[in-house]
Amino acid sequence: MTPSLLKLLQSVDTPTVCNAIEVAQGKRGFDAFTRGTMLCSAPDEPAIVGYARTAKIAAVNAPPEAPEVIKARRMAYYKHMADAPMPAVAVVEDTDFPDCIGAYWGEINTTVHKGFGLSGTLTNGVMRDLGDVPTGYPVIAGSIGPSHGFVHVKEIGTQVEIFGMKVTEGDLIHADRHGALVIPEDVISTLEKAIEKLLSTENLILEPARGMGFDFELFEQAWITFEKSRT
Repeated sequence: MTPSLLKLLQSVDTPTVCNAIEVAQGKRGFDAFTRGTMLCSAPDEPAIVGYARTAKIAAVNAPPEAPEVIKARRMAYYKHMADAPMPAVAVVEDTDFPDCIGAYWGEINTTVHKGFGLSGTLTNGVMRDLGDVPTGYPVIAGSIGPSHGFVHVKEIGTQVEIFGMKVTEGDLIHADRHGALVIPEDVISTLEKAIEKLLSTENLILEPARGMGFDFELFEQAWITFEKSRT
């Protein structure tokens, strides 16, 4: 991913990227995105963009393993996140889903991950401390709750699933208040041009529609131009 593509991805929303991927692929049917409504800790901040750093957690039940095993895995998790190639996104599956209770993503954990240099978190689990999550570190989560339960790390670096979207360690993630998607590797080299083409094409409809005197006749003319630009 080039610096210019990163900057562009951070400036556009996930629906735009979703559509642009189909422009780059030359067909409809892209489906590597989340399903259902997710919550965003900072809906007005730029999109989260980066390579996935994955893990699995649980919190409903106390872990059956010895405390020293759990502590060692926790530290291994933090080391894994701290060593991530940047830009990176923490993508963490709560295996208690849909009955998650462990608010792993509160003030302390988000501040630690931001300090490591990560761009944000994508999780099907729980977030809390919404007024204290640091600026510049959005969390896209499945729910909000007050308790950490028996939260503990179960796996590190394995494939995870977030709201129906499978994520492998190193996948390129784009996420915001609309949800998240995995950018296919085969479109990365052409995605910047595809986004620019998409935005230009959409303006063929948007500019007339926002102008004075817009009516069906002007819409019909704009739509013809719009359709021609897409072929």
